[in-house]
Amino acid sequence: MIIAGAIIWQRNLIAAAMLAGIYSLLMASVFVILDAVDVAFTEAAVGAGITTVLMLGTLALTDSRERIPVRRPLLPLLVALAVGGLLIWGTLEMPRLGDPGAPIHQHVADRYIALAPVETGLPNMVTSVLASYRGYDTLGELTVIFTAGIGVMLLLGRRRPHGGKSDGGKSDEGAGSGGGTSA
Repeated sequence: MIIAGAIIWQRNLIAAAMLAGIYSLLMASVFVILDAVDVAFTEAAVGAGITTVLMLGTLALTDSRERIPVRRPLLPLLVALAVGGLLIWGTLEMPRLGDPGAPIHQHVADRYIALAPVETGLPNMVTSVLASYRGYDTLGELTVIFTAGIGVMLLLGRRRPHGGKSDGGKSDEGAGSGGGTSA
């Protein structure tokens, strides 16, 4: 929460981008502690890695200081407070961290080991879990990573010169039936 507050109050955008990268790295470590290593890996790669590089690249093309607005609108603050309130309300029914009766501690690993080759027909345990039991989850993760990759390629793609021709060197001259000049 300290880093999030520092990001909000920071006026130097380069420092804010670096703090956002640090925040993503800390969140990746929280995901590791919660035994969600796949989510931690994605957070570290996309959140701390690619996003930080894209923010710093964007700042290289703009000013490094934020312009202070003339007026401070109230609507964004109210929306942020409402969303924050909804998120807190949504966590009230969650089991306490470390509760042995929580669903996260009701492991299905024994069932996977015993029945995965029979239910899925795949001899490899990892493949049977990722492709069969968690197929939609894996497809969603791949979609997110693919979309992020396409976005990075589009952002970092080649730029055409302002004065250059974009139609492969062809021009409007000579277009028409005879290719000659008209009077």
